[in-house]
Amino acid sequence: MKKTTQIFLLLFLFFSLKIIAQQDTLKLQREARSFLREGNKLYNKEKFNEASIVYRKALGKNSNYDKASYNFGNTLYQSKNYKEAVSQYELTTKTAKTKIEKAEAYHNIGNAMMEQKQYQPAVDAYKNALRNNSKDDETRYNLAVALKELKKQKEKEKKDKNKDKKDQKNKDKNKDKDKDKKDDQNKDQKKKDDQNKKDQNKDQKNKDKKNKQDKDKKQKQKPRPGKMSPQQMKQLLESLNNEEKKTQKKMNAKKSKGRKIKQEKDW
Repeated sequence: MKKTTQIFLLLFLFFSLKIIAQQDTLKLQREARSFLREGNKLYNKEKFNEASIVYRKALGKNSNYDKASYNFGNTLYQSKNYKEAVSQYELTTKTAKTKIEKAEAYHNIGNAMMEQKQYQPAVDAYKNALRNNSKDDETRYNLAVALKELKKQKEKEKKDKNKDKKDQKNKDKNKDKDKDKKDDQNKDQKKKDDQNKKDQNKDQKNKDKKNKQDKDKKQKQKPRPGKMSPQQMKQLLESLNNEEKKTQKKMNAKKSKGRKIKQEKDW
């Protein structure tokens, strides 16, 4: 009997807590719906910043509130915060309870991607919207526009790629020309340097040859030790001859002066 009572008390406690939790959840949902209505009023008055604040409050009460996520995404879209808007729409695609709601979220993702010129993601989003609601003519029209813009974008990218490739080719060609020109200049400079070096060597050889000739000439003109030059010998001989003549003359004069003259006696 005691054990049965304990089980009964535990069950009573469990269901009480469950009821309390449900009541809290319902309370939060009611508060979220209240914030959603308030946000919608502000949105209709085009007070997008104020509306976004209220929608965030609604999501704070119920993070899986798909309508609040969707409307919050709309305020971000109207404020041109397209990247943040896409995040909210993506959340809506996961929490939406009907295909129509999911299609609308994908449709708006496509619009936000178009604003960012991200045409491939826009095409994908519009296709997902049509998978959930194939009767939406507006989405079909937007898809056609997105496909057209995507084609133009790809053609431009291809053209730019070919242009870049051509520019790179011309750049490489000019680079090769510059290299060839530089090589030719280097060759010409080398030839010039070689010729200058050759001329310098030739001048040096001529200079060395002239110096050698001058040295040899000086050596020929300079008397050798112990020997006399022909000019010196000639001068010496002339000097000796002159001295000899002077000596002979003196000797002759001396003889004439000392010779006695015979005179005839007058007796």
